[in-house]
Amino acid sequence: MSAIRFENVSKRYKTGHEALRSADFSLESGEMAFLTGHSGAGKSTLLKMLTLVEHPSRGEVWVGNQNLSKLSRYQIPDYRRTLGVVYQNHRLLGDRNVYQNIALPLQIAGYSRDHIGRRVRAALDRVGLLAAESAFPQALSSGEQQRVGIARAIVHKPRLLIADEPTGNLDPRLSLDIMHLFEQFNRVGTTVLIATHDVALIKRMKHPVLILDKGRLRRV
Repeated sequence: MSAIRFENVSKRYKTGHEALRSADFSLESGEMAFLTGHSGAGKSTLLKMLTLVEHPSRGEVWVGNQNLSKLSRYQIPDYRRTLGVVYQNHRLLGDRNVYQNIALPLQIAGYSRDHIGRRVRAALDRVGLLAAESAFPQALSSGEQQRVGIARAIVHKPRLLIADEPTGNLDPRLSLDIMHLFEQFNRVGTTVLIATHDVALIKRMKHPVLILDKGRLRRV
């Protein structure tokens, strides 16, 4: 079963810019792939369609058995809770410690304190930061902050993990470490889609690649 499916998807903004042109692709459940292309090629637009920040001008986007264009605005929050999203700039809250940052999505979803504690510590253990739960983000390195962002994204065990330039602020060694983390999640069945412009890193990882060029999409 496809985890992601784009069917003849185009996106034209009011400015006239066409970010996607008749994009067709699928990513199978449990697959890991990279999305790449020059700056402005449409990578962020494509990811925003998966999180329902943007909507196609034409065509359909499917995640699992859900046609995203058919979701009502009341269904969107529940849908988004099935996703894990990792950003380049971490988006951590500076007035909350590591534990509190990771716990936030579970608190919003209404989980009990005991359940949250188990989930948060399991996520921290997965990213190698169990000893840092009481630290505040500003006390951590860039690589550690990114790991906290990843722990927050996977704490609710998402079926689909999306990352937008997750290594953009990291050096090559830390970038490779982060990518190996994504591979660990993929090995236990999580579908992973990573947008990146780091061609050298993509070549080292040896996963399928989706290339965007002037709104056109091809898979290699």
